[in-house]
Amino acid sequence: MFDIQNYISFIAAILVFQLIPGPGTLAILNATARNGVKAGLGAVLGTLLGDFLYMVAAVAGLATIMQANPLLFKGLQWFGAAYLAWMGMQLLRSSLQASSVKPEPQQNSWIYFRQAFAVSLTNPKVILFFVAFFPLFLRPEASSITLAVMMLHVTFLSLVYQVGLVLIGNQLAQYLKALPSARKLATRLAGLALIGFGVKLALNNR
Repeated sequence: MFDIQNYISFIAAILVFQLIPGPGTLAILNATARNGVKAGLGAVLGTLLGDFLYMVAAVAGLATIMQANPLLFKGLQWFGAAYLAWMGMQLLRSSLQASSVKPEPQQNSWIYFRQAFAVSLTNPKVILFFVAFFPLFLRPEASSITLAVMMLHVTFLSLVYQVGLVLIGNQLAQYLKALPSARKLATRLAGLALIGFGVKLALNNR
């Protein structure tokens, strides 16, 4: 279908990729827990835009350029590791300083869009993933239109999954409002997870 080889496997692979928790997922859940559905949807759009740009870059051959310039690739990796760790520290600081009775200040969803977009761009290995992923399902005679269709598939399925994540996350956040200690623990765990992603990326960059 659409000149995509093993179409069902292609769809399944996208879904599995979405189910693997990553920094983008944490950014979406954090935004939703803090400021509700609108904030979560802002983070979704930021994540989708970052992934889409990486897909375009992969298709355009940017991955080849980065492989030919290892210093540039390593620089992006170190920046990504530092940014993720910084975001994790910010979450830990806010959870330690927040009062259990003080409501979360409302912030514009644009702020969460920018944060999620930045998080999405901190992992340059996504480019290499798409470079390795797309050819697995391309027919030899496929045209450039097929690549565009594959990109649309990834974007649409990501949108559906992440919007569902926001709606479910919002319901969980409503319960957590009645349990300040649980909410504080969830924020700390999110912060530690982001730091963990940053450390992992830094170790891979050695």
